[in-house]
Amino acid sequence: MDASGSRGSDREVTVCLAGDVMLGRGVDQILPHPGDPRLAEPWVTDARSYVDMAAAAHGPVPRPAGYARPWGDLLEELQAARPDAWLLNLETSVTRADAFAPDKSVHYRMNPANLPCLAAARPDVCVLANNHVLDFGRDGLAETLEALDAAGLATAGAGRDAAEAWRPAEVALRPPPSPPGATSGPGPRLLVFSVGLPSSGIPLDWAATPERSGVALVSAPSPAAAAELVARTEAVRRTGDLVAVSIHWGSNWGYRIPPAHIRFAHDLVDGGADLVHGHSSHHPRPLEVYRGRLILYGCGDLVNDYEGITGHEQYRDDLRLLYTARLDAATGALRELRLTPFQARRLTLRRAPLRDAHWLRDCLSRQGAPFSAALTVGSDAALTLARGSQEV
Repeated sequence: MDASGSRGSDREVTVCLAGDVMLGRGVDQILPHPGDPRLAEPWVTDARSYVDMAAAAHGPVPRPAGYARPWGDLLEELQAARPDAWLLNLETSVTRADAFAPDKSVHYRMNPANLPCLAAARPDVCVLANNHVLDFGRDGLAETLEALDAAGLATAGAGRDAAEAWRPAEVALRPPPSPPGATSGPGPRLLVFSVGLPSSGIPLDWAATPERSGVALVSAPSPAAAAELVARTEAVRRTGDLVAVSIHWGSNWGYRIPPAHIRFAHDLVDGGADLVHGHSSHHPRPLEVYRGRLILYGCGDLVNDYEGITGHEQYRDDLRLLYTARLDAATGALRELRLTPFQARRLTLRRAPLRDAHWLRDCLSRQGAPFSAALTVGSDAALTLARGSQEV
């Protein structure tokens, strides 16, 4: 039985997860169809400057580069993991719109013609309830949704109205074997709900309403908000389904997890969520196994153009993680967790050296104890959560 008393099975569901994927700005400029490079930032006015900063820091960056370049070695790891579901936070507008959202200093925009870059990683779900999906207004959001839909990329967390924004994405899972002669019903799914909190920088007027497009915005991580979200999951959940709640919350830097976030995540698990996928921080934050379920409080960035930007070196935001969770298919309980570290260099991802994997383990264990205390580092530089440790 798992930690909640449910009987497990011999079947597993493998879920790969990552934090923020920012394919706009400098990343967009190295792809085959760079969009308008103009920026409305107070310090940088041309997106190509971010490519120049990366080149100055680590060496020449090819331009144009192939669509797969931003992902680098990650694609090989994904192929080896063979996940049943692969989720990421797409923190970029996919649009040619040029009306910069006011009162924001950073805007991310990728030319829709560069969508083959996102498709190269083949994510099953792109969550969109974040603080950049409306960087170019509601016209930009409309084009983003249309472009992703046309490319066959499923989304959750933003929509043309509140009903669409709050609707979960569905990933079909392998059904259990049926007894001979049995009539099979609808197969199991992973339901992915995506929500954002104002603490991540989402403006309040970005919230979707019945008459207005926007994101699924939770005004505060309160017990009432958790209960409402649990009710949404229960309204659509079928027997055999697993539920993941993806949350964009918190500050960009630092390791402290606000107590309200911990309570909110626990309330979601208590209400039946099998996985909590937190993001917004630019570097990995501690994780937790609560009642046998995985809670990622901050996955860190995966793809961005931050090379050469100084000021927060102590957080090693050049190190990026792919999280591979193996869940009991019947109960959702975590069986095994693998964290594969990569390093951003010349706007691509390469496997991180073993010494950096040890740095990540030590940092997360020190900052997140007791949450991350059981992480170990293997000879392949992957971090794993040992079986039998904590509540796994």
